[in-house]
Amino acid sequence: MKTYDFVVLGSGIAGLSFALKAARHGSVALITKRSGAESNTAHAQGGVACVTSGEDSFDLHVRDTLTAGAGLCNEAVVRTIVTEGPARIQELMELGVHFDERDLEGGERELDLGREGGHSKRRVLHARDATGREIELSLLRAAQASARIDLLENHMAVDLLTTGKLGFATEDRCVGVYVLNEATGNVETFRTDRLILATGGCGKVYLYTTNPKVATGDGVAMAWRAGATIANMEFVQFHPTCLFHPAGSSFLISEAVRGEGGRLVDAKGREFMGKYHPRGALAPRDIVARAIDAEMKRTGAPCVYLDISHKPPEFVRERFPNIYETCLKLGIDITQEPIPVVPAAHYQCGGVLTDVNGATSLRGLYAIGEVACTGLHGANRLASNSLLEAVVLAHRAIGHVLMDVPFNGHPPHEIALPEWVSGDAHDVDEMVVIYHNWDEIRRLMWDYVGIVRTDKRLKRASTRLRSLLREIQEFYWDFKVNTDLLELRNLATVAALIVDCALLRKESRGLHYTLDYPETDDLHWLRNTEIHRF
Repeated sequence: MKTYDFVVLGSGIAGLSFALKAARHGSVALITKRSGAESNTAHAQGGVACVTSGEDSFDLHVRDTLTAGAGLCNEAVVRTIVTEGPARIQELMELGVHFDERDLEGGERELDLGREGGHSKRRVLHARDATGREIELSLLRAAQASARIDLLENHMAVDLLTTGKLGFATEDRCVGVYVLNEATGNVETFRTDRLILATGGCGKVYLYTTNPKVATGDGVAMAWRAGATIANMEFVQFHPTCLFHPAGSSFLISEAVRGEGGRLVDAKGREFMGKYHPRGALAPRDIVARAIDAEMKRTGAPCVYLDISHKPPEFVRERFPNIYETCLKLGIDITQEPIPVVPAAHYQCGGVLTDVNGATSLRGLYAIGEVACTGLHGANRLASNSLLEAVVLAHRAIGHVLMDVPFNGHPPHEIALPEWVSGDAHDVDEMVVIYHNWDEIRRLMWDYVGIVRTDKRLKRASTRLRSLLREIQEFYWDFKVNTDLLELRNLATVAALIVDCALLRKESRGLHYTLDYPETDDLHWLRNTEIHRF
């Protein structure tokens, strides 16, 4: 049994930010199932939304967030995160994060702020079009330099350990986690009174997604199995503009392209967003994604196009070097021609239900970043609010956990956790079964639980997912665990949670649009969709 004062699952902006702060108070195990740099954060292009300009205000940022959230945001949480954001941004810069600046008269410089869909002002700090990678690598360097942080790469969490599961007749709380060490194939036991989920989202539950392969919903699935409350999983954000190309199907075309004047057009070059929303291409993401989906279905076209070729070529190459180079390698010169795009699964707005400090319904368990449902995003996330939420919640969580689970309260050595027992399980001999089920879940979710839904499709998805979950659970108990099997188990669990939440909500709101209930029903559904296992 390995004992730490803090165990952090996930090495994106949320997990790294928390680990760096926690290391000032005790030992930290930072556990990540791939390399430390492989996270959703590293793939974030747009930037961080934060009020830093005299032309902007907290009230405007709050208003834009509430509008995008379609009535389900917790205004107090929104205001807290927005107002505490500038101090956290300053901390990032002190850690070496470099945001783009522009020259002013007199030789001075200021932050070069971008604008994205749903924002009334320019407030998005960015590092060209690779902001997430700039933040990820800066934080990772700081974590690797800390003597109190053990970065455990290629380690995947299996399940959370709670006093309830262990049979203690006390308050149910999280006391540790089983972790698969991929190098040895052994499952190790980690003991802690302070476990932080920062595992990111679940985009890989869909066939088409902007997310990297690691986004399999592990944190939500583990928290659900441990008994934590889950909320609002029906609200899955589809990014409107994912590159439509067989060799780059998961490559995101940043919302900042539209913020800098990119136009959404059909195959004949005609703009169409004006008939869907007054803000046109800068409408909130749920509206733009549905509009593109409607245009594709109306015309039978396989995609639409994002055109920024009317801007000066040198501006496009300077502002979007990553997008420019990636598209050019695929034969698309974005300075001369439009980019073929389609919507793709991008961000989960629901997750493990927490308060504004990241505390879940299970004592000792915290959730921060995309895995958490804090009340910031409501029914639809405002662009570039996610990275801001992650750094603010990491800061608030460390303060709260030190008060809620003090070091002199429940020393880790008081509880001895049982070792993992494989029993008669043997090595998986037919991986094709795992790959087949993985593919079936992702296709099923895309076809039945996508941008536009119906109860008939949702019920069909639910029935098949229940059958798959039984098959996967048998596999789980019969064979030795490996990363593919664990991810499949989590993927199926999260898919079922999305469907369950979608079936419960009998209205259309934000990212959840159903043909059976096309209207928004504030009388009955101006609330979270909360589900509990126990």
